[in-house]
Amino acid sequence: MSQDDPPRANTGTTESESTGVATPPQSGHRTFMHVLVNTALANVTTSLLWFALTFWVYLETRSVLATGLIGGAYMLLVAFFGLFFGVLVDRYRKHAVMVGSTLFTVACFGLAAVMFRLVPEAELLDLRGIWFWLFALVVLIGAVVEQLRNIALSTTVTLLVPADRRVNANGLVGTVQGLAFMVTSVFSGLAIGFLGMGGTIVIALVACLAVLGHLLVLRIPEPTIVRAAERESFSELRAGIGAVRATQGLFALILFTTFNNLTGGVFMALMDPYGLTIFPVEIWGVVLGVTATGFLVGGGLVAKFGLGKNPIRTMLILVACTGVLGATFTIREWGWLYVVGIWIFMMIIPAVEAAEQTVIQKVVPYAVQGRVFGFAMTFEAAAAPITAFMIAPLAEFWIIPYMDSEPGKRGWGWLLGEGDARGIALVFLVSGIASIVLGLAALATRSYRRLSVAYATAPESAQEH
Repeated sequence: MSQDDPPRANTGTTESESTGVATPPQSGHRTFMHVLVNTALANVTTSLLWFALTFWVYLETRSVLATGLIGGAYMLLVAFFGLFFGVLVDRYRKHAVMVGSTLFTVACFGLAAVMFRLVPEAELLDLRGIWFWLFALVVLIGAVVEQLRNIALSTTVTLLVPADRRVNANGLVGTVQGLAFMVTSVFSGLAIGFLGMGGTIVIALVACLAVLGHLLVLRIPEPTIVRAAERESFSELRAGIGAVRATQGLFALILFTTFNNLTGGVFMALMDPYGLTIFPVEIWGVVLGVTATGFLVGGGLVAKFGLGKNPIRTMLILVACTGVLGATFTIREWGWLYVVGIWIFMMIIPAVEAAEQTVIQKVVPYAVQGRVFGFAMTFEAAAAPITAFMIAPLAEFWIIPYMDSEPGKRGWGWLLGEGDARGIALVFLVSGIASIVLGLAALATRSYRRLSVAYATAPESAQEH
C-alpha cells in the first residue's frame, strides 16, 4: 500500500496481493441484488420520461422524423459520453458514481418540469423552434446520465459475484431490465394518455427522488478503489482502448455489435411509429408492457442455464435470429404478428447483452473494466443514431410516400400486403435481412475464432489478471 492510499476498512473481504482487488464476500450476492433492484428502479424512472417524450411528440406532431431524431440524439449522447462514463466508474467508488448520476438526473428532470410549466405547450411542440430541442435535450441528458449506473452495475457483477455465477448474474440483469421495460412501457402510454406530459414529468421526478433516498442508505463493500497502475489522470481514457487492443478479437466483438446496432437504429426510429399507427397510445403502452415479458423469460433462461461453452457463438446465432424476426414481423399489418415478433425479439436481447458482458468480465482485468464497458458503449451506441438519422427522413419523405403510391403498392403489395405502414414494413424487411447476413458472416471470421480461444483460456476471474 502506498502512503497516498487511504486506510482500508475491515469489511470481511479478502484481497489479492498482486491486484488489490477484493474477493467477493459471502454477502456480496445480497448486496448485488440490492444494487440490481435500485438500478432497475432508476431505469424505470428515467425510461418513463424518455418513452413518454417519444409518445407525446409523435401523437402531437405525427412526425416520424421528430421521433427518429429524438431517438438518434439519445444514442448520440450515449456514444459521446460512454468512454468518459467508464473512466468515472473506474476512478471513483461505485456507490458515489451512482449517487452522483441520480442527483444529476433529478436536476435535469426538475429543469424539464420548470420548462414545461413556464413555456406554452405549442412552443414546446414546434419542431422549428428552439424550445422543442432544449426541452428534449434536457430530458435526454437526464436519461443518458443514468447510463453511468448501468456501467457501474456491470462492474459490480465482477466485484460482488463469484466468477462461476457471473453468467447467471448477467441473466438476472437482463431479467430486471426487462421488468423495468415492461413497467415503463405500460405506464408511459397510460401516463401520456390520461395525464399528459406535465403529469408524467411530475411522476418521474418524484420516483427519481425515491430512488435516490433508497440509494443513500445502500452500502457497497468496496474498501479500495482499484485503478490501473500509473494512470491517475483523465488521460487514462487511453487505458480502455489499450485493454481492448490487448485482447485478441475483443475489438472485433465490439465492432460487430456496433454494426448490429446499425439495424438497432431502425427499431429505434420506427418501432414506436409503427406501433402507434396500428394501436391507440394507451393500448400500445400495454402492448410494449406485455411483450417486455420476453425480457423476463430470456433473462430467466440465461440466469438458469447460462450461455453455453462459447457465449460468442451463442450471441452471433441469436443475432441472425433477430434478423429473421425483423424481416418477418411486419410482413403483414397484423397486430398479433407484430406483438409476437416483438416478444420473441425481447426474449433474445438479454442473451445477446449477457454474452458480451460475460466475455468482457472474463477477459478484461477488473481495474479497467469500466473503461472497456464505456468504450464498448461509445462504439456501439454511435451506430444507432447514424441509422436513425438516416432512416427517419428517408422513411418520412421517400419510402412511406412511395409505398402509399400506386407504383409502390403494385411493386411490393405481393410481399408486404396492404395497410397504413407498409413503408415502415419495407425498412424492417431490409434491415432484418442485413442482420441475418451479418450474424452468419461473423461466425466465419478469424476474429471470432481468436476471441473464442481467448475466452476459453482466460482465468476464471478477471481479477486474476
